[in-house]
Amino acid sequence: MRKTLPTIIPAPAMLLLDFIVGIEAPRGYDTIYGNNQDKLPKPLTTMTLGEVIDAQKSWTKRFKSSAAGGPQFMRQTLIDICTEIPSLRGDMLFDKVLQQKLGYHLLLRRGYEKFIAGELSIVAFGKALAQEWASFPVLAACKGQERLVERGQSYYAGDGLNKSLVAPERVEAMLRKVLAAARQQPIPDEDPPAFPSAPAPAAKRPLWAILADLLAKIFGGRK
Repeated sequence: MRKTLPTIIPAPAMLLLDFIVGIEAPRGYDTIYGNNQDKLPKPLTTMTLGEVIDAQKSWTKRFKSSAAGGPQFMRQTLIDICTEIPSLRGDMLFDKVLQQKLGYHLLLRRGYEKFIAGELSIVAFGKALAQEWASFPVLAACKGQERLVERGQSYYAGDGLNKSLVAPERVEAMLRKVLAAARQQPIPDEDPPAFPSAPAPAAKRPLWAILADLLAKIFGGRK
């Protein structure tokens, strides 16, 4: 795990982060859980990292969760990242750029580089994303935090707070796009076909070959 903030986020990772933010916080990087950002004294992106962590202390009681920003960082998550990256300072502005870098750090935590290298399957990486972002679904039935969960459900289903907000097919399509972009391959369509393509028709045999077979059966079978 890197001990410093990344200076550059790879384009495929940014593609995935934009997708995550679009699901977790459609209203943007100033969002807090339940879209209660209007109740804050100033926009989240004008606060420092230290101010956000301090303010989050009361949010679980007030808003049911401390989730903040585009990637919806929990308070404990931000504290843990600050422990992992000593160069982070409390006076850093919690703006879009910092949030994106912190979000990329979470992707690395969850195995992004192994996924790109082919060491994690789409299903396995999808589960890791669902463990980090509660609005994402698991891509196969598994043991969730509270109980067994089916494909398409939040990993945290049953906790009385979280549920999946995106179809598993959309997540799979996005992960295929990310892989293609990372490997510089043509990016597939987001929506896979509902049914497999019909097989191509067999090539027609030339007429002379059909006649030759017929004559061989007629004369070749006589004794």
